[in-house]
Amino acid sequence: MDYYIGFIAVLSLATVMAQNVEKILRNDFDGPHADGSYRWALQTEGGIYHEQRGSLQQVASEEPSLVVEGQYQYTAPDGQVINVLYKADANGFHAEGDHIPTPPPVPPAIQRALDYLATLPPSHQ
Repeated sequence: MDYYIGFIAVLSLATVMAQNVEKILRNDFDGPHADGSYRWALQTEGGIYHEQRGSLQQVASEEPSLVVEGQYQYTAPDGQVINVLYKADANGFHAEGDHIPTPPPVPPAIQRALDYLATLPPSHQ
């Protein structure tokens, strides 16, 4: 499944680009290499930028797993610059960006209760 993340990202970018034909300013590809690593970057005159790198990494005693890291940036229709940093590995896809909603903090009273419950031995019913 990890192998498809890069393909999906490129496909998404291609869809956006197909809607607005823009001149490509940067189109760099390096790999894939014998060790499974690769790198690429793409930039358009309209401000779309996407770069990604991947490599095979050993996870415990399992087969090597593809780890992908990258970022992309574009300007949303409302003028906001969207910048996303992401990583995909054996633990899933993780994205960071100022526009991505985050949950509110846990209220202090609830956190104290959770901390207390975590100290209790497990019940065997």
